Amino acid sequence: MKNKEPLSILLLEKDSFEAQYVQQRLKQDCAIPNRLIWFDELPEGLSYLSNNEIDVVLLSSHFSQHRGESTFNLVLEAAPNTLILFMQTSTFDNKLTYYSTNESTTQLRHILNYVNAQKSSINGLRRLEEELFEEKERAQVTLNSIADAVLVTDNEGNVSYLNSMAEQMTGWSNEEAVGMPSDVVFHLVENKSHPSSNNPAMQAISENKTVSISANSSLIRRDGIEFPIEDSSAPIHNRDNQVTGAVIVFRDISQSQTMANKMAHLAQHDALTGLPNRLLLKERLTQAIGAALRNQTQLALMFLDLDFFKHINDSLGHSMGDRLLVSVASRLASCIRTTDTVCRQGGDEFVILLRTIDEPQDAVHVANKLFAALAPPHHIDGNEIYVSISIGISIFPHDGHTVDQLMQSADIAMYHAKANGRSNFEFFHTEMNIRAAQRQLVACNLRRAIEHNEFVIHYQPQIDLSTGRLSGAEALLRWKDPLLGLVYPNQFIDVAEECGLIESIGKWVMRDICTQIRKWLDIGLDAVPIAVNVSALELRNLGYASGVEKILLETGLDPKYLEIELTENVLSQDFATSKLNLDALSELGVHLAMDGFGTGFSSLSYLRRFPIDILKLDRSIVRNINTSDKDTAVVSAAISMGINLNQRIVAEGVESQAQVDFLLDHHCNIGQGYQFSYPLNANAFSRLLHTK
Repeated sequence: MKNKEPLSILLLEKDSFEAQYVQQRLKQDCAIPNRLIWFDELPEGLSYLSNNEIDVVLLSSHFSQHRGESTFNLVLEAAPNTLILFMQTSTFDNKLTYYSTNESTTQLRHILNYVNAQKSSINGLRRLEEELFEEKERAQVTLNSIADAVLVTDNEGNVSYLNSMAEQMTGWSNEEAVGMPSDVVFHLVENKSHPSSNNPAMQAISENKTVSISANSSLIRRDGIEFPIEDSSAPIHNRDNQVTGAVIVFRDISQSQTMANKMAHLAQHDALTGLPNRLLLKERLTQAIGAALRNQTQLALMFLDLDFFKHINDSLGHSMGDRLLVSVASRLASCIRTTDTVCRQGGDEFVILLRTIDEPQDAVHVANKLFAALAPPHHIDGNEIYVSISIGISIFPHDGHTVDQLMQSADIAMYHAKANGRSNFEFFHTEMNIRAAQRQLVACNLRRAIEHNEFVIHYQPQIDLSTGRLSGAEALLRWKDPLLGLVYPNQFIDVAEECGLIESIGKWVMRDICTQIRKWLDIGLDAVPIAVNVSALELRNLGYASGVEKILLETGLDPKYLEIELTENVLSQDFATSKLNLDALSELGVHLAMDGFGTGFSSLSYLRRFPIDILKLDRSIVRNINTSDKDTAVVSAAISMGINLNQRIVAEGVESQAQVDFLLDHHCNIGQGYQFSYPLNANAFSRLLHTK
């Protein structure tokens, strides 16, 4: 490697002619680039030497002594690593080279070539040393910056290096660890049986391949603290591909294990109640079925649903509802054995797995414990909240051999428990499957009916008993099924409520009726008010009244042509929301009618609490006028009450002239029934309006 920098030469010469001669000869005869610095006084030259790097010093014999000291020694002290050429001297020393300015410069040229070559070699070595140092520094900084611990060993398995993270994790400093056996510094144990584990460094060296430690291994730090790690070890090779040691890279996995365990728990447990979720229930039910098969035992699966929980959510808010679910979950968990499982299925549904039972009666015993546990009120934010549950029970192996079969059977049984009055339990039996299949078929067909507009409205006239004229009508929903023909509400309304379709159907009914009345008015017919039946689910929707108002505005219909019919059952559910909706409808000008009046226990209180305009006497008591003294007295009293309250009275189910005569005698306003007309489709009712 050639030296790119000029050779620096310092000349100490008192004689200026001699100095000029040397400078001239260096320029003419020396091909090596050089830079000559000349001093004619020794102190200045020595000072320059002390502070600057010089390759060659040319020392004149004129400076043989300086203040009694050897000039050569003074120069050597100032520049101990510099070549000194002593001109015109008779002394020979390793540090001296003969040279005379009066002789040929050949010798000087050779010397300077040699010095230049040496300088190039030295500079190359310095650069190489610097590069190696920088590389080592980069490696050191990198190893100390990474999050992984690194331990390096020699071929005997003794530690030769620890990075900063390895020092923290092992408790050994690099200085202390170097030379120590790696299995002392890197003390590895198996978590299960806790014996010492194989030394991964020695394994990598002996097998000449990368190896990993076994799962569930832990590192014992120098102070005795133990924590799980994962690592790998690889052999180190020299230029001849011979193994000279090994490197172990390892990391603390305590946090990741904790996070993994937390994630696994979250994946299998309900976030609100902390109970096992559906996923974990299926896993435990699968295990329980396997154990029951092996041991020839039985198990029970119980599906629980809170009765009227939606009312609580709607009236008190979801936050209160969530806290209630947590309270319910705690009480349910207190009723089962540690071997059993209570899980939250979702919403307000819970499932209990009784892992082993001797007989179905054991499930009855648990059901009674659950009823008793939930009977006391739940005290939440100063509120006393009472809840009840409906329970469906399936038994293995009688009601299913798989997880899905048992869960479906328990779910079907729970539905029947609700249908049979709630706050009770039902065991699954085969006939339930048939009814469930029928419900499912109806639900599927109902969705199709909504999409394909298969519903129609029939209108049953209401007659003014004193004049015989048409005064109104009740809208009756019919489903025109392509295969079954005309299907009546009692065959599908319950299913529509269960599968969440009742509100969509209700909106369709309301819009269709308002549109039809608008059409009659637009063609000049003297339209009459139409009564529409509303379900409890619709009325519990806070936006129900605003939805009706929107339809009225869109169709341009005067609210006086619309009546809303409500049963006592509808009014008994979610009083607060129902009242808000009914007050809003009344303010709009929509008339409200109580259907089935005279048959319920709370009808009188509803007349006081809700803005009711019309009382509809139930057909069951109207039918028995003149045949049952009690029913006759009830009808008479109801009519008198309505008159006193300034309400319109409509008698349903009028089927004879004798009934008409009785109603007239007692001043009943309106009659509805087969005595006057069967329900009519829109076209037939239009013709009736023409003749009004």
